Amino acid sequence: MHFFVIKSKTIKYLAIIFCCMLLLSVPVLGFNGKGMAQVFFAYSSNRKIPIYCVDRFDKKISISFDASWGSDKTESILKVLRDTNTQANFFLVGMWVDKNEDLVKKMDSQGIEIGTHSNLHPDMAKLSAKQQKLELTTSVEKLEKITGKKVNLFRAPFGSYNNTLLETCEELNLKTIQWSVDTLDWKGLSGEEITKRVLKQTKSGSIILCHNNAMHILEALPVIIQNLKSRGYEFVTISNLLLTGNTKVDNSGKQVKV
Repeated sequence: MHFFVIKSKTIKYLAIIFCCMLLLSVPVLGFNGKGMAQVFFAYSSNRKIPIYCVDRFDKKISISFDASWGSDKTESILKVLRDTNTQANFFLVGMWVDKNEDLVKKMDSQGIEIGTHSNLHPDMAKLSAKQQKLELTTSVEKLEKITGKKVNLFRAPFGSYNNTLLETCEELNLKTIQWSVDTLDWKGLSGEEITKRVLKQTKSGSIILCHNNAMHILEALPVIIQNLKSRGYEFVTISNLLLTGNTKVDNSGKQVKV
């Protein structure tokens, strides 16, 4: 049996390093794949948390697509959703909307729920409250002008947020929506790899993240939809997935009843 002696000075240094990592939000590996810094802040501070998933047991789920750059696969995605009678959400960047107004109209006419994904796709956590508000209001105004419908949902570019951003969203009556199932489709994963990730991770209340221009999303999407529906899951828009009444977001990012 071997024993190791750690000097008190070493312990102090380690503690200092760990605290610095927490303050800088360095993603130290922690529980459930989350960074320990994230877990620490969630439990030990007043850090606000967006909605990652919903506390449901009725097999209702949501699938969402972020659109920031290309658009060549979007028509085909809409066709798959239409042919399979599948409800979905799109989170659109304002500069993408400027180039694809017709696609926005098609989404709206098909019953797709549209949210904002910012105007220029910056790291919103690095912006001032004033800049954050401009990003949101500019993109929301573009969408509402095209669809004539109020925008209620926002997804942060890169999933990056801070208290200021969430408070700005609350001021604008926008719910900040993250995801609990990440397809990683933007990494160029094959259709089979994307499908396996989704089928393995999805459960009641899940929010699935996809991208409208991912290389193999069209190979995966019909298979994902067919398999999840065969397992009894029902695709609904995020607004219909969210709980109503007295709710809160717990430390894991799950929206729950109070």
